[in-house]
Amino acid sequence: YHDAAHGRNVERMLKALAASLDYFQASFGPYQFRQARITEYPDYAGYAQSFPNTFAWSEGLGFIADLRNPEKIDYVTYIAAHEFAHQWWAHQVVGADVQGATALSESQAQYSALMVMERLYGRDQIRRFLKKELDTYLSSRGDETIEELPLGRVENQTYIHYQKGGLVMYLLRDQIGEAAVNGALRQMIADFGFKAGPYPRSTDLVAALRARAPADKQGLITDLFERITLYDVKTVGSSVTARPDGRFDVSVTIEARKLYVDGQGTETEAPLAEAMDIGLFTAQPGEGAFNPRDVVLMERKPIRTGSQTFRFVTARRPTFVGVDPYNKWIDRDSDDNVKAVG
Repeated sequence: YHDAAHGRNVERMLKALAASLDYFQASFGPYQFRQARITEYPDYAGYAQSFPNTFAWSEGLGFIADLRNPEKIDYVTYIAAHEFAHQWWAHQVVGADVQGATALSESQAQYSALMVMERLYGRDQIRRFLKKELDTYLSSRGDETIEELPLGRVENQTYIHYQKGGLVMYLLRDQIGEAAVNGALRQMIADFGFKAGPYPRSTDLVAALRARAPADKQGLITDLFERITLYDVKTVGSSVTARPDGRFDVSVTIEARKLYVDGQGTETEAPLAEAMDIGLFTAQPGEGAFNPRDVVLMERKPIRTGSQTFRFVTARRPTFVGVDPYNKWIDRDSDDNVKAVG
């Protein structure tokens, strides 16, 4: 329902709702209504809000947004998916009024929207969305006036439950698998959907995730939900040498560390032992018309604290190389992950 002159993005919104409905029902459980409606309201307030089967959306935030530039993030689709996801996360499952409540609603709506975006735009294009969320989280930490809290104890701090929450869930999906993460979310719906108290807490979600994660990922879950954890990985050197057989020897040297941070920003270095992606490309990820054909190689490697060099043999010559090239980890400086070869 919208002003007749404001139809620019209506088809985009409807496509997003259809994609969201398909993914959310398959992943989390049935939608509880026969219809889903979007209503436009004047731009006196610039936000969207999810009510039962109806989403109120300001004209400036969606209906008259200009997304003709292909380099611009499609935030209209993202918002549509996020608001639709609230029909599950905040309408079916309602968290207890305690610390961590918005990790059950906003963080899961963010994750759900990221998964829809990935299906519409492809995994190789998702970097621009992840980087925007990461940069917003990192910059907002500096504006905290009281205390940054871990995601599991968030107190309605938007940069934590929106930006960090979506990144955490997307990373966890990458590390333990989509079936495991979505299985935990389905379990939350089964245990707490449409039920009165006792209402769920973030600890219930963490327990459901732990039950589906292997032993070597339990520490990662602790780092993501119960601690404030920053990673610092960067590419410091690379080389490409042509072989007589027409292939290429490629070396990539990276440096890595992990930091635990308290609520006031004091950092303490901790041992890093995680599996991260090393990527080789013919174009820079997230820039211009980057597409799957630009991926020469992507391999997951064990990353430890300190300097380490990885060697590969490829059929094509890469021009860019890097660690965590799609910015899945909460890296304090993601701009040094990928470098031009040389």
